[in-house]
Amino acid sequence: MFLRQDSLKLDNYIIHPEWKLLLNHAPLTINIMIIEEHIQTRKYTLVKNSKEEENFIIELIKVITKLNTENISNKETLKQIVQIITNDTNRI
Repeated sequence: MFLRQDSLKLDNYIIHPEWKLLLNHAPLTINIMIIEEHIQTRKYTLVKNSKEEENFIIELIKVITKLNTENISNKETLKQIVQIITNDTNRI
């Protein structure tokens, strides 16, 4: 479970001891605030079976095969890979 570190709700949880089961475990409730975020999108159109479409696909395959996805061990690495794909796709 991931919680935003700067969230005021980070330590906002409730343990329900009155809900204990036979194994003496108490359920835990955590309130997580979900923040709405605006993501800018762009839309491009390629004519089907055109030379531009063919070139785009060839270049995109090169970008994807060049990515090192063997060791995505944390969120920062994943963000970097996504950013690389985004930048290269925009460039193409």
